[in-house]
Amino acid sequence: MRFLDSARITVRSGDGGAGCLSFRREKFIEFGGPDGGDGGRGGDVIAECAAGLNTLVDYRYQQHFKATTGMHGMGKNRAGAKGADAVLKVPAGTQIFDGEGEVLLADLTETGQRARLARGGNGGFGNARFKTSTNQAPRHANPGQKGEQRVILLRLKLIADAGIVGLPNAGKSTFLATVSAARPRIAAYPFTTLHPQLGAATCDGREFVVADIPGLIEGAHDGHGLGARFLGHIERCRVLLHLVDAGTAHAGKAYKTLRRELEAYGKGLAEKPEIVALSKIDSVDHATLQAQGLRLKRAAKQTPLRLSAVAGTNIGETLRRIATMIGESGNTKTVQPGAVAEWHP
Repeated sequence: MRFLDSARITVRSGDGGAGCLSFRREKFIEFGGPDGGDGGRGGDVIAECAAGLNTLVDYRYQQHFKATTGMHGMGKNRAGAKGADAVLKVPAGTQIFDGEGEVLLADLTETGQRARLARGGNGGFGNARFKTSTNQAPRHANPGQKGEQRVILLRLKLIADAGIVGLPNAGKSTFLATVSAARPRIAAYPFTTLHPQLGAATCDGREFVVADIPGLIEGAHDGHGLGARFLGHIERCRVLLHLVDAGTAHAGKAYKTLRRELEAYGKGLAEKPEIVALSKIDSVDHATLQAQGLRLKRAAKQTPLRLSAVAGTNIGETLRRIATMIGESGNTKTVQPGAVAEWHP
């Protein structure tokens, strides 16, 4: 399945049904009077957070969504039925913005959570509604109200407990493949990972979700390499695992390069709890490993973990450290499933 984390769509709610102009006509009833029913309300456009989705690819090939019109009123005081809603299924972590992407309308983070994007038009009144003591036979009825139409921007930010960051070829995908059932592409060239990957890791009976973010290079916030667009997927992560390749020229400089990109991106990424690890320790000799460890310790101002995903070295300790920091950070936000949010322009 192709990964797509942004889509612009047009939604339109249904028009209200027209009221009915009708009179009661039965044998032996000389003055039946008006009996036109009201029209039904038009359908709404609703976004619903659904389980089993992790991409917005469904909205790449269909960008227009319309709810149905309410049924017209009928004689014998029969009201029209409400139009069917148009329900848009989106993955957890989807943010809904206005067409310009400036105003956040809804943030769907829990399965079952819903947001009304466009309200259907009200149905028109039938002529029975207009009967008065001085107007016993009204000969007019209301048309239904028009529905709303607007452009909506969908933006997906994956929900994970821990995010793996690092320069290209730092061993992020290999670590994810080792600790979870995810199978990201792994190869000995930069930018192997072209879109975020999710995996579920287990440690001491506790399960948490880990996200692998494509590698960043210096100047990513200005669009160099793959750019910084994928950093939005770790905004919701509670812990960052920063991997630095032991075989790089200078581990301290590599660490500082990525830290500058996180700070340039902003949105609180630089302030998130961080675990620093020297990866691929099996690819260098002991002297190089010691030198790189000291450089990284001075740059990160903490003692880095030393791990090898291929050899399985210190993988368990890394997972325990992640699980502990996730527990210390607590829950970010509680959302009641099934709650319906609504945007009023």
